[in-house]
Amino acid sequence: MAQRRVKDIKGSFDISYDIINPTAKKSILFLHGWGSNKDIMRQAFGNTMSDFRHIYMDMPGFGKSPNNIFLTTQDYARITKSFLQEINIECDMIAGHSFGGKVATLLNPPCLILIASAGIKVPKPLSVKIKISLFKLLKTLGLSKFRSIFVSEDAKGMNEAMYQTFKYVVNEEFEDNFNKVTSKTLLFWGKEDTATPLWTAQKISNIINNSKLYEYDGDHYFFLKQSQDIAKEIEKECK
Repeated sequence: MAQRRVKDIKGSFDISYDIINPTAKKSILFLHGWGSNKDIMRQAFGNTMSDFRHIYMDMPGFGKSPNNIFLTTQDYARITKSFLQEINIECDMIAGHSFGGKVATLLNPPCLILIASAGIKVPKPLSVKIKISLFKLLKTLGLSKFRSIFVSEDAKGMNEAMYQTFKYVVNEEFEDNFNKVTSKTLLFWGKEDTATPLWTAQKISNIINNSKLYEYDGDHYFFLKQSQDIAKEIEKECK
């Protein structure tokens, strides 16, 4: 594991990262999803694509990259771009899982790889809507100290800045950003995904002109079992 300090308009960020196959000529950056870290992406793809240099990074607020200020998805993209400049690597491919897919989209690399990417708003189940309404009621009564009972599993254990970031990124309108993509785009999705359902992949694929969708058995983390096949498709389409 290595660490690099990145300066940004919002402050300085200590970014934890790993590099595999450092002498390879072509590079691929892997971006994890919300509440995760670089280790899950390395676990999936670390033993694949030996002809590519792999960069795995913990985005600010995750893994071993700390953060205590509010950030937007655009901030994450800008910080990631500065990080790549800091380590002097230009990526031919960027692969993003879930929230990482949104960050990867904003970076618009030559080859964009979206793995169960977030970005299309999914209607909240009735049970979640009820919890939100109840929390808002308690908040008006001055009982917001009970927030921990109502927050999503994805937000539990996070500091206030990251909680505010989480609320922002899950509710932002992002479809226009998919409309602006000029990259060759590969979409990999689990058929049983409930976090980012398959219909959201189909919608993204329809929005991005030069795109190809691959469907696999599995849920939001299908790629942990399907990484070898995903890697072969990336090598074939992006090499």
